[in-house]
Amino acid sequence: MKKAIKISLISILGISVIVLMLSVTGLVKAVTQVDLGTADDFAILAGSTVTNTGASVVTGDLGLSPGTSVTGFPPGTLDGVQHIADDVAVQAKTDLTTAYNDAAGQTPVTTVATELGGTTLTAGIYDSASGTFGITGTLTLDAEDNADAVFIFQTDSTLITAGSSVVSLINGAQACHVFWQVGSSATLGADSTFKGNILALTSITLTTGADVEGRVLARNAAVTLDTNDITTAICAAEDINANSNANANANTNTNTNTNANVNANTNTNTNTNTNTNANVNANANTNTNTNTNANVNANTNTNTNVNANSNTNTSTTIVPKLPKTGIAPEQI
Repeated sequence: MKKAIKISLISILGISVIVLMLSVTGLVKAVTQVDLGTADDFAILAGSTVTNTGASVVTGDLGLSPGTSVTGFPPGTLDGVQHIADDVAVQAKTDLTTAYNDAAGQTPVTTVATELGGTTLTAGIYDSASGTFGITGTLTLDAEDNADAVFIFQTDSTLITAGSSVVSLINGAQACHVFWQVGSSATLGADSTFKGNILALTSITLTTGADVEGRVLARNAAVTLDTNDITTAICAAEDINANSNANANANTNTNTNTNANVNANTNTNTNTNTNTNANVNANANTNTNTNTNANVNANTNTNTNVNANSNTNTSTTIVPKLPKTGIAPEQI
């Protein structure tokens, strides 16, 4: 009986551990990057119109569909491609709808106060009881040293930021991983600094001097600008790859210089050997005419050049002095 109870307890404990592991795994996987598809290339997307006043600067593509009216460029400048009701814009709008639904449907959600200013939040999915969000002052998003940390804010209706408000990113947080799913319209206050991708069902308005690092993407209605800077957010991982390529090129140049130095050393050794042989030959010739015994020693020491020794021996001729005896030389 005790054995049966023990087995039952072990089984229950095992099942509990499995359930807990699945629960934890579900929480870890819950917050995922929202895939923007082809909309990722766009700083601005709108449904009806895009209107600009003043010297706005837009870095990234600008798209409009099904509307056809884009005004205010110039005086605004666009560092990107403009797509008005073409196939590219249509596809980007389709991908925006998919991304919007993804951001709106992610769970689990943590409910926080409507006013986000003055708070610090870590990675997660957030909504408010009122169905709206506002920012007065500074909202700080803390990635806790995780460059892949994702922040998703879900609203049923509006997102409104006050003048000079700030969204601040710390400890590795990146604007490319911040998503604002807005159930109706978003309005950014004058001279505010905003970070993240706004995915609005209706419209987006940037008042005078509001700047965005991210994207301004309105599904159905207008995007309205007034002397704003909008820069498409790019994740740091893409910059890392670019630096790796630069380092590879630098290493290639270093190897090329090393080979050049090796060739220079080879030439130096060749000249040295040539000079050494010349000196040996000169010494051998000098000693040959002076002393036969010395010449033998020279041959013994001079092993570096066989030709020099052969020439020395061949050129040596000894004529003995004969006594005056009247005997012919061939009889000696």
